[in-house]
Amino acid sequence: MAKGQEQAAPDAVLTRIGQVAMLHHAGDREEARDRFLGLWAEIGEHGDPLHRCTLAHYLADTQDDPQDELAWDLRALSAAEELTEDRLADRHESTPAARALCPSLHLNLAADYDRLGHREAARLHLRRARAAAESLAPGRYGEDVRASIDRLERGMDATGRGTDGPDRPEGRGRPPRQRP
Repeated sequence: MAKGQEQAAPDAVLTRIGQVAMLHHAGDREEARDRFLGLWAEIGEHGDPLHRCTLAHYLADTQDDPQDELAWDLRALSAAEELTEDRLADRHESTPAARALCPSLHLNLAADYDRLGHREAARLHLRRARAAAESLAPGRYGEDVRASIDRLERGMDATGRGTDGPDRPEGRGRPPRQRP
């Protein structure tokens, strides 16, 4: 098979992640979490960084505990950073995909830290999300991410504290997920 055809072939792992993501979006959070964890066991801590990034990014949203959600979001960012480091930038074909995920990854971390009452960390990741979002291609995904950044920032400014509690706006800081 020619090199161009190999690159055009669908990635079976990303397809499987997308299928489980649809299950989660349909409302079966527990089943999605179990299937995502099964995929994580297959991929492992040292598997393909794009697979780990994408999977951890989705897996974070299936967590019940905010600390667990933060841990998965940190795993996702760590894997994305593996792909975007200068030493790999020219050698890994998934680098553009990881860069496209970075605004959403930082936005998730900002929301996680805000929920946990860690204001400085939340603000740091919000700034990183905004800076990374500048490089997103025009289109709905980029617009949705930037709108989510604005929404989280307004919410943080309005409360002047973490977002735990009854006045936390529903869905604030939840970026849209880019389809695998």
